[in-house]
Amino acid sequence: MTRHCLVLGGARSGKTAFAERLALHSGSRPAYLATATVLDVEMADRIASHKSGRGARFATIEEPIELSHAIIKAGQEHDVVLVDCLTLWLTNLLMANEDISTAVSELCATLVEFRQAKVVLVSNEVGLGIVPDNAMARTFRDLAGSTHQRVAAVCDDVYFIAAGLALTMKGEQPVS
Repeated sequence: MTRHCLVLGGARSGKTAFAERLALHSGSRPAYLATATVLDVEMADRIASHKSGRGARFATIEEPIELSHAIIKAGQEHDVVLVDCLTLWLTNLLMANEDISTAVSELCATLVEFRQAKVVLVSNEVGLGIVPDNAMARTFRDLAGSTHQRVAAVCDDVYFIAAGLALTMKGEQPVS
């Protein structure tokens, strides 16, 4: 059975490196589905750094909005799809005035039905700090938290990464 998983952690916690190792261990034809968009020079540098760090180990697919469609399409050629990351995807949806609840419902339905490839979803846990001081940041924090709950409910495995170490929250222990 194909097991989908959610990898959560704070900024620079090691979650992407963990997810990449998990994906490479899980399949021979991995795809890296990137949700980031280039909005400034700093983001362009981050994206370039991520791409060079991955090298040729992953086929890169860029899709900032239509995540469910991109997962299904990637599964036609790849045996594992690493999605990095859900919080950037939520930001993209917010900025495009998309219906986030519907998009998250579609993603969850896709994960339940889709078994052609393993899906590894990465996301930033943003709800562990202080309450944001503005309405937009609070809305984003709340959307991220509810999205994580909904996605975690349909994933087989959920991991929390801190200081590069994985805590299994749900499912099987990761292979080192």
